[in-house]
Parts: sequence; structure tokens; C-alpha cells
Amino acid sequence: MLSADHNLTCDDFDDDRSANLATESAAAWYAIWTRSHCERLVAQQLIAKGFQPFLPEMAARPRKIDAQPSVQRPMFPGYLFLKHSMEKRSYLEILKARGVVRILEGGWHRLTPIADEEMHAIERVIESGAAVQEHPYFIQGDRVRVVEGPLAGVEGVFVRDKKNRGRLVVSVNLLQTSVAIEVDDDLVMPCDRTS
Repeated sequence: MLSADHNLTCDDFDDDRSANLATESAAAWYAIWTRSHCERLVAQQLIAKGFQPFLPEMAARPRKIDAQPSVQRPMFPGYLFLKHSMEKRSYLEILKARGVVRILEGGWHRLTPIADEEMHAIERVIESGAAVQEHPYFIQGDRVRVVEGPLAGVEGVFVRDKKNRGRLVVSVNLLQTSVAIEVDDDLVMPCDRTS
């Protein structure tokens, strides 16, 4: 892991190995870990550098009683996402943005892309306009697919919390983080069944 005061230069990378990784890789989703409360700052800097970051947000109730009813905050605190073909120069430009801790997973030779279907599910949840709430990340549970409505086709884990209703939990495994959206249980079916 790189320390925050380590100044990266192109000499820090094996040029042949880096060039091979860049040519072999197509655009993939990566998670960028930011310092606390720096997600928007990092996103603005990356946009100014020509990148197209994805910072999913959700409505949250403020803690102050006299504050507005809800405010937008990052859906995954401390992270934003970027779909990019990660070559050496891009990697270095991203790390130069103020507030970036690192690109997950631990260095140029070990970057770990996020599965396209996980990011697509997050995009669909945002597009649906439904209320989103935080949910603890877990591995166990029934994997389901929504069969109708604005979230049709989205897969996640179904957690029953009321009669005939539950929550569809959508996760980003690399971050070990999840969000949940309320759904009727008759709108979902187990993923192993065919429609």
C-alpha cells in the first residue's frame, strides 16, 4: 500500500508490464477510495481532467432538527466509481487528485475491477427514483431478480421484513457495501428459476 506522502512518478512502474496491462484491458469499473467527505471534491477534479466519474447519491435525513427534510449524500461514503481503460497515465492522473486515497485494490499491478452487472444494478436503482436506504452487507440470503416494474431485471438479495414486502439488497462486493430498496415480494423471483 502506498503512503499518502509517496510521490508517484512514471519511473515507479515497470513500463513493459504497465503497457501490456493497458493494452489488454478494456474499459472497466473501478472504485476510487477517497478521504472522508471528499467524494464530490474528487469527482469535480476528475471531471476537470476529462474523466467521467460516477458518484451515486441518496437522500438522507439530517441530524439537526431545524435542517431541511433531506439532503443528498453519497450512497457509498468514501467511494466513487470510474469506468475507464486504466493505463499508466490515467492511473497517475487519478491518484494526483486531491482527496484520493487509492484506487482499489492496492496498486498498479493488482487493480480489481467491479463487475459490470453490480454497477448496472446501482445505476438502475438510481434511475428508478425509489427511496434508497443503507443496508448492512452480508453474504447469506436468497438471490432474486425483479420481474416487473421500473427495476425489472435487477438482481440482488431479498430480505423479508414485512408480510408480502421486503427489501432488495444490491451490493458492490469489492467495497463490501450494500444498499436496499423496498419491493413487493410478488415482483421478485429466485434467480435460478426461468421466467
